[in-house]
Amino acid sequence: MKRHPQLQDLSREHHGALKLARAARQAAESGEMDAMTAFAQRVVRLFATELDPHFRVEEQGILVALARAGENELVERTLSEHAELRRLTMLLSHPDAATLLRFADLLTAHVRFEERELFEAAQHQMAAS
Repeated sequence: MKRHPQLQDLSREHHGALKLARAARQAAESGEMDAMTAFAQRVVRLFATELDPHFRVEEQGILVALARAGENELVERTLSEHAELRRLTMLLSHPDAATLLRFADLLTAHVRFEERELFEAAQHQMAAS
């Protein structure tokens, strides 16, 4: 389905997030502490420069509009997952494979949720206004 123009850049960024999650999973499962540590550091850097700014755009735009439309469950889930991804990223400053794997799994599930549910609801609201 073609995305509303206001969602297209965010949707494209989701592709990069899925690639990051897949690579994080591979690093966590590699059994190589040096590789896992290096990748965890990469996640921390990319979170600050790419993922967190992406979250803030969603939080200040899409989520505000959806909250006004009464989509509270979608908004609460999104905010909760953003908070958990932020928490996991902070933990990755002292990395371990389990935390990196949890980050990868949650990021993958979160992107899929946003594409399948959150953005669908946002797109519906945008079409109605």
